[in-house]
Amino acid sequence: MKFLPLTSRNLKEIYRDPVPMVFGTAMPVVLLLLFTSIGKKAPVEIFSPLMLVPAVAVFSFGFLIMFSASLISRDRQTAFLTRLLMSPLKSSDFILAYLLAFFPLALLQSIVCFLVGTMLGMVISWQIFLVLLFLLLLAVACIGIGMILGSLGTENQVAMGGSILMVIISLFSGAWMDLKMVGGIFKTVGYALPFAHVIDGSRAILKGSFWSDISVEFYWVFGYALISIILGIIAFKWRMKQ
Repeated sequence: MKFLPLTSRNLKEIYRDPVPMVFGTAMPVVLLLLFTSIGKKAPVEIFSPLMLVPAVAVFSFGFLIMFSASLISRDRQTAFLTRLLMSPLKSSDFILAYLLAFFPLALLQSIVCFLVGTMLGMVISWQIFLVLLFLLLLAVACIGIGMILGSLGTENQVAMGGSILMVIISLFSGAWMDLKMVGGIFKTVGYALPFAHVIDGSRAILKGSFWSDISVEFYWVFGYALISIILGIIAFKWRMKQ
């Protein structure tokens, strides 16, 4: 539990400036309202609330990558982490402290998406908890990716890398188009990444599918979450030795 004081400090640092948090939760609301409005004028299934909620939630996690990467990069460049290296904390403690600090924001983003989706007509049941599990696993992976970026890059590099990742999520997640229908490089790259698996699995659950139908997607995302955290620890340890 040595990481808890650092987690508390990170929470204060994150929520001291409410603008990123407000932006990270307001943007999904705007996107849901916008695409639902489009769906009413052009009745395409992908623009229905049930299809949009998982897509927008996954897209919003791109902000988690940017926010987590920015914080750890800023702490590293201001020598805050260098001073902490004198403490008995391990690299895994540092990463866990940053991970837990951003977890409430991921949960808030998911809940906001479901609340807005419900107001727009989406019917939810107990299966929403399985969807939340899917989304939060992806959140862990995204925060882990942010830790890798923040450990290796400067603030300017992190901003550019985060923007590129947002574009990648938009194009290859299947949020706004059916990757299987598009095919080609979009399908190949999309299903090599975790985002499309989360969206497909979440949509299937909301449509009434059983665990056996989405277990492959779940393990795929779980593997990404585990690998991203391990790589985050390795990248952080390597950078701190420099």
